[in-house]
Amino acid sequence: MNTAILSQAATQARGLAMDAVHACNSGHLGLPLGCAEIGAVLYGAGGLRYFPDAPKWLNRDRFILSAGHGSMFLYSWLHLSGYALPLDELKRFRQLGSHTPGHPESFETVGVEATTGPLGQGIGNAVGFALSAKRAAAKFNTAEHTIFDQHIFALHGDGCLQEGVAKEAIAFAGHFGLDNLILIYDSNDVTLDAMAIKTQGEDAEGYFHSQQWDAVTIDGHDFAAISAAITKAKADKNGRPKVIIAKTVIGKGIPQVAGTAGAHGEGGAKFIDEARAGLGLPADEHFYVSSDVRAYFEGVKAESKKGFDAWQETYNAWAAANPELAAELNAGVAKSVPSDLSAKIPAFAADYKDATRGAGGVVIQAVAKAVPQFITGSADLYGSTKNYIKDGGDFSTENPGGRNIWFGIREHAMGAICNGIAYDGIFRASGATFLVFADYVRPAIRLAALSHLPVTYIFTHDSVGVGEDGPTHQPVETVSGLRVIPNLDVIRPADAEETAGAFVASMLRTDGPTLLSLTRQAVPLMNELSVEERRDGVLRGAYVAKKETGDLKLILMSCGSELQHCIAAAAELGDGVRVVSVPCFERFDRQGSDYKESVLPAACTKRIAIEAGVSDLWWKYVGLGGKVLGIDRFGISAPGNTVMKELGMTKEHVVAAAKAI
Repeated sequence: MNTAILSQAATQARGLAMDAVHACNSGHLGLPLGCAEIGAVLYGAGGLRYFPDAPKWLNRDRFILSAGHGSMFLYSWLHLSGYALPLDELKRFRQLGSHTPGHPESFETVGVEATTGPLGQGIGNAVGFALSAKRAAAKFNTAEHTIFDQHIFALHGDGCLQEGVAKEAIAFAGHFGLDNLILIYDSNDVTLDAMAIKTQGEDAEGYFHSQQWDAVTIDGHDFAAISAAITKAKADKNGRPKVIIAKTVIGKGIPQVAGTAGAHGEGGAKFIDEARAGLGLPADEHFYVSSDVRAYFEGVKAESKKGFDAWQETYNAWAAANPELAAELNAGVAKSVPSDLSAKIPAFAADYKDATRGAGGVVIQAVAKAVPQFITGSADLYGSTKNYIKDGGDFSTENPGGRNIWFGIREHAMGAICNGIAYDGIFRASGATFLVFADYVRPAIRLAALSHLPVTYIFTHDSVGVGEDGPTHQPVETVSGLRVIPNLDVIRPADAEETAGAFVASMLRTDGPTLLSLTRQAVPLMNELSVEERRDGVLRGAYVAKKETGDLKLILMSCGSELQHCIAAAAELGDGVRVVSVPCFERFDRQGSDYKESVLPAACTKRIAIEAGVSDLWWKYVGLGGKVLGIDRFGISAPGNTVMKELGMTKEHVVAAAKAI
C-alpha cells in the first residue's frame, strides 16, 4: 500500500471539499474532512471492488453514504477514481442543474448507489443491498461459476445510529446473518448541535455485539488500520455483519473547528485559506489535484479493469452454460415482466366475495409464478396482509433464496430495506403492513418516489371498516396523505378484479412505487363490465364502471369498498346516472384529455364522490357544484358495518345526497 500517495489523495480530497463548500457558502465539511483517509483506502487501495467505466457492474461492491450530508466526500472520491463526474461538476456543488446536489441522489450522479440524507435511511438501504446480494448469489451462482460475491459498505455517523430506522435495520441484518454487509462508523463524538455525549452514551462495540454483529474499533486516520479492518471484514464469512468503528476527528484539517460541533456544517469554510496552506495545497489553485494523484488513480482504474474483464469472462461462460438463469437475470435487471401478465391471473368467479386483501392473497400467487424476480415481505402480519408466496420459501441464513421476508415489527426498516433491494435492481421488492402504519414507513416511501424505485406496498385494513380496533387503527386520513406524495401511485381497488388490475399496474410500473390499499372487510364483485375492461380501467386510473342508459344527469364516483354503494344507488336513482370507479388518482391524472373527458364529461357538473376517508382531494373531480361524502373525523370502535353506517358510508347516504343536488 502506497501510503505516501494515499496521504496526498486524502489531503487533496479535503481541499476539494473545502473549495466546493466555500464556493457555494453551503454544505457540510465535517465528514468529508474527517473521513478522507477512509475514502483513500476504499477507492484507492483496494477497499472497494469497482470499475468506473462500468458503474452498474453487477458484481461491484456497493458503497452507500448513509450520512448523506457529507456528499462532498462521495463526489470527491468519485471524481478522483475516474467516474463520469468532471471537476466542473464539483465546482458547481449544490447549484441548479449540477450533478452534485446537496445530498446524493441515485438518479442524478453516476456512482451514487442510493439517495441519502435523511439519517439512518442509508443503513436500511445497505441492508436491502446485502439481502439482494445474498439472494442473487443463491439464485444465480453455480458450482462452476461464481458471478455474485460482492460486499456492501455503508458509511454513517452518530446521527444515523440515533435514528430508529437504523436500529431496526441493524437488528434485522444481525438476525439474518448478512455477513456481506460492512458498516463503517464515523465515530467522531459529535452531532450537529453539540458533542455526542450530550445525547448518547452507549458502548458502540457492546451494542453491535448484542445485535449479533462483529465489531472492531480503529484509528480512522491510520491507513494500515483501515485497510486491515476492511480486508478482515471481507474475508470473514461467519454469518455476522461487520462494523468498523473508526475514531476520527470531525473537520480534520481546519484547526479552528476540528473536533467540535462547529465543524459539522460550513462553519469552517471561512478558514479555508489558512487550512489549505496548512495542508500544503497551492494558494493560487483551488480544486487542486496533483498529476501524481491523477496518475495513481489511472493505475487503480487499470487494475480495476482487469478485475472487471476477468469477471466478464466468467459471466459469459456462466450465461452460455445457464441460458435460462441468464434470461431470468437479464429480465430482472431490465425490470421486464410478461406483457400478458393480466391474462396469467385467472378471473374470479362471478359470485366471489372476499376482502380485497383476500383477493390479493390469490392474485399474488399468480404474479409470483409469472414474475420470478418478485419477492415479498411483511412486518409481522402475513396472516392479516395475505401476501405470503406459497412454496416461495422463507429468506433466512440457511435459505437466502427464499422469496418471503419476515421483517418483524420493523415497518420503517422494511421500507428502507425494500428500497435497497430496488436500488440493487435485480429483484422486485414488496412489503406489507396495515395501512394505518404507513406513517411508520412514510420517509422510505417518499425516498422511493423521489428515486423512481418500483417498490410495491401492500397495505391492508384500509378504512374505518377495520371496526372494533377503533380510531387508532382506522386510517381515515392516510390514503389522502399518501396521494399527495409526488410520483407515488396509490391504488384502492373496489373488488377482486380491480385488485388483480392493481397488482398488474404495480408490476408494469418501473419508474416509481405503487401502493395497494386493500380492505379488511368483504366486498362483492362488480360485474357490470368484463374482467378485461375492469382490469384495464385500473391501469388507466379511472373508468366508467356503470354507464347511464339515458341522458347523463349525474355522476357518482368512488373507489375501494364504497364503490358498491354507488352501483346500488345508481340502480335506484334511474337511467341518467353514471358510476365512475377511481381506484388511482395518479394514473387517471396522467391520462390524455380525451380519455378524461370520456370518463368525466365537463358538461355534467352534478357529481357525488364517496370514500371512507377525508374528503378534500375528491373536490378536484367533483367540482363546486357537487358533493363529497367523506369522513372528516376520526373513527369509532364498533363492528365495521356499524361504523360504516354511523359515518355515512351507505347507499342510502348516496341516494339522499343525489336527491339534494
